[in-house]
Amino acid sequence: MKINNPNAVAYDITFGCPGWLQAVIQADYFIKSGDAKKILVIGAETLSRISDPHDRDSMLYADGAGAVVIEARDSETPIGILAHKTRSDTFAYSQMLHMNKSFNPGYKSQNQLFLKMNGRRLYQYALETVPQAIKECLEKSGIHLQDVSKVLIHQANGKMDDAILKRLFGLYNIFDIPENVMPMSISWLGNTSVATLPTLFDLILKDKLELQKINMGDNLVFASVGAGMNINALVYRM
Repeated sequence: MKINNPNAVAYDITFGCPGWLQAVIQADYFIKSGDAKKILVIGAETLSRISDPHDRDSMLYADGAGAVVIEARDSETPIGILAHKTRSDTFAYSQMLHMNKSFNPGYKSQNQLFLKMNGRRLYQYALETVPQAIKECLEKSGIHLQDVSKVLIHQANGKMDDAILKRLFGLYNIFDIPENVMPMSISWLGNTSVATLPTLFDLILKDKLELQKINMGDNLVFASVGAGMNINALVYRM
């Protein structure tokens, strides 16, 4: 980007699929500390480089990128990032996503490694932990789930996201889930890892998703789960 200001520091975050959201959380810390006023957060992924063509799990993987500029702004009422929550379960679950050889023993290069996952166990882990992490984040923000307009969850698996949403509302004893509260893009964009949340947000802002709209003052929830295992959630007010 040809930035020659030595005070503009650039660094990478290795955090799996929740990486972009974790970078947003770190940006919030930098801004609130007074060390930065404007931060560019980029989430980019090329999963095609590590997708095994002989692994059915790889059918969901895709390449993508998204970026946001986060800046400080004075306001008499709370706006922007209201609260966030991060947890890591690396001790017990670090190998649920790992690198290994192709499932095809005759693959042209046995030295090349591909992304592998324990899909069934990962699904269960996400269902057990993501809703609770979101609830804890909402409690920190002082926002009730009923006052949330959209829940933007990492697009890893449509069935899994539906189950997470159902369990999240169940934690509040809400069994009538509002229509269109959870925008989805995986059916045509796939799982682009760190890029799924920023691209999903951008699609809504640009009216590219049917029946999805965000208005000023709306409370949004962002949440992601991925390699590590890592989970994070964030409450944002437009």
